[in-house]
Amino acid sequence: MNLPASTLSGLLGAWSDGGGPAYRLLAERLRLLIADGRIMPGSRLPSERELTDALGVSRTTVASAYRELRDSGYLLSRRGSGSVTALPSRIEPELGRHHAPGIDTDGLYDFTCAAPSAVPGISSAVAEATADLPVHLATPGYHPQGLPVLREEIAAAYEERGLSTSPDQIIVTAGALAATSIAVRAFTQIGDRVLTESPTHPNSVDAIRRSGCRVVAVPISPGGWDLPLLEATIRQTAPRAAWMVVDFQNPTGWLMPAADRQRLAIAFARARTTAIVDETLFELSLDGQEMPPPFASYDPAGVITVGSVSKSFWGGLRIGWMRVPDPLIARVLDAKASMDLGAPVLDQLVVAGLLRRRAEILPERRLDLARRRDALVSALSEYLPSWRFQLPGGGLSLWCELPEPVGSSLVGVAQRNGVLLVAGSRFSPDTGLESFIRLPYTLDPSALHDGVRRLATSYAGLTPTPGLRRTATMIA
Repeated sequence: MNLPASTLSGLLGAWSDGGGPAYRLLAERLRLLIADGRIMPGSRLPSERELTDALGVSRTTVASAYRELRDSGYLLSRRGSGSVTALPSRIEPELGRHHAPGIDTDGLYDFTCAAPSAVPGISSAVAEATADLPVHLATPGYHPQGLPVLREEIAAAYEERGLSTSPDQIIVTAGALAATSIAVRAFTQIGDRVLTESPTHPNSVDAIRRSGCRVVAVPISPGGWDLPLLEATIRQTAPRAAWMVVDFQNPTGWLMPAADRQRLAIAFARARTTAIVDETLFELSLDGQEMPPPFASYDPAGVITVGSVSKSFWGGLRIGWMRVPDPLIARVLDAKASMDLGAPVLDQLVVAGLLRRRAEILPERRLDLARRRDALVSALSEYLPSWRFQLPGGGLSLWCELPEPVGSSLVGVAQRNGVLLVAGSRFSPDTGLESFIRLPYTLDPSALHDGVRRLATSYAGLTPTPGLRRTATMIA
């Protein structure tokens, strides 16, 4: 694709604002546009002369900027084709979506995956489940709604939280993402609007879009959810469904207060919007705070609750579920039949055993994650004091705001220094968030320290005076 000089000039915007040589400012802005996907790899940039005329700068400035991009792997010069954009050979678009953390990232500091390793006791639970397996081998092994023993344990967990739930209301799935996809399929049609937060979990947004729905994103403010904005958006767009994460929201870590849950549930009910609420991170309360009631408590007949053991126990157990109001169960099972014939029987038996022992297992999980969170905070205070973040009371990551919008550029530079990141823009259902980076605290404390040190070195190569523009590292 040929990119006209006039179009590129508009994309560049106020590229010359800031200190340093003009050619470096131009190169950095072009690199940011390429890394962020706003200029697609394989695009043919204007000739040096054409861009010189469009920007009103010297030919030397453009030539030097193009040379910088070639040296860093963002631009290729081909005879007869001019200058064509590229991603450096070790950088792939949307880094972190398709690799296996801890396997094909060996030797790298991987901050792309907000999921911890397995809790102690998994092997024992597998052994116990294996002993129980023979009784199931005489059956076909398909359980569309899930094994009764597992559904009973999940229902009991909701009962303990004050939400009346029967095992018949539980539908087991192959993970929380599968549950989200099934729920969206059940309650929407192609072209319907689905409301989400911004930023939010990108894979779930992708699943919503692949169902043919239009995503309506509502920004989360620096203080959390903007309830008046949410209510106004619900009234104006009348979304058929909403997908929300209200417990230690990924990636911000926010926890929605009880009063806001009640207010939002009322807004959804008035608009006849089916709320799909993901509670995957609910169990990861790290500061001993009292948790608000489940969102479904405020509209038991209209809210679909999604859960999973991927964060609390282990992601290798692909078990999730939905808590579904009685009148909607048949509708959800019909949608599930075309997407998921049932989760693995052995995994379900393992998870049932783990849930029976959750009161023994989860406190140690929380203590370990709190220790890792504090190690990451300490490392950021030491090496990147200009980065700002809210200290989350739970969950698995910090949502860091950088002084400059260099998130996508930082991804590429950091990878060359052995650190894998996902740009903040990946968590935006629309565009933007280039000033943000999500940093999970799931690595060992020593790895978190060394990874942040390397990250600071990478960041220093993008900014003239890193760490000097702000002094506050976190907001209480």
